[in-house]
Amino acid sequence: MFGMIKNSLFGVTEETEFKLLSTETKDGVSYEVRRYDNAKYAVVSSEGRTFDQASGELVRKLLMYIGGSNEPGEAMGNTAPVLITVFPRDDGAMMRRLIVAVRIPNRYQICPPTPTDSTIRIEDRPGMTVYSLGFGGFAGETEYRAEALRLTRTLGETAPYQRKQYFCVSYDPPLKPYGRRNEVWFVQEEP
Repeated sequence: MFGMIKNSLFGVTEETEFKLLSTETKDGVSYEVRRYDNAKYAVVSSEGRTFDQASGELVRKLLMYIGGSNEPGEAMGNTAPVLITVFPRDDGAMMRRLIVAVRIPNRYQICPPTPTDSTIRIEDRPGMTVYSLGFGGFAGETEYRAEALRLTRTLGETAPYQRKQYFCVSYDPPLKPYGRRNEVWFVQEEP
């Protein structure tokens, strides 16, 4: 626990790099189209609990892993953003299934430390192009759903993106009181 807190408060945060493909504005709503490269992520999931019930606990598990709860006991440094994959129902509500992921820091990409928590797995995730809509404040299920609906309306029905899941994205440590940065990402369908 101390390693996680020390890592969060005093560690340098390595932000995931991307290539900005375009910035678009439609009906007064601005969003970006970005390309992310493939990378290794630490991943943990939950079934049966709501976004607000499960997300904090799952994020803490990953922060503890990168903060030193791994076989060598090494604090790896922070990465941002945290990606939470959600699965919307037809009415826009989220199913009770979450997948939370944090990118392994660059210096550990080739050989990530083994987690001591058996619920955490290391995944190779492919590169992706996303439509990204940013917003501020503390975000829970209600805020992410509202922003996902706003992005859906902005992109329209013909935009080529995956509709069975999307990402709720946070860049800030849980205790940051102001200036918070969140995004909703829709993954573009590859041609």
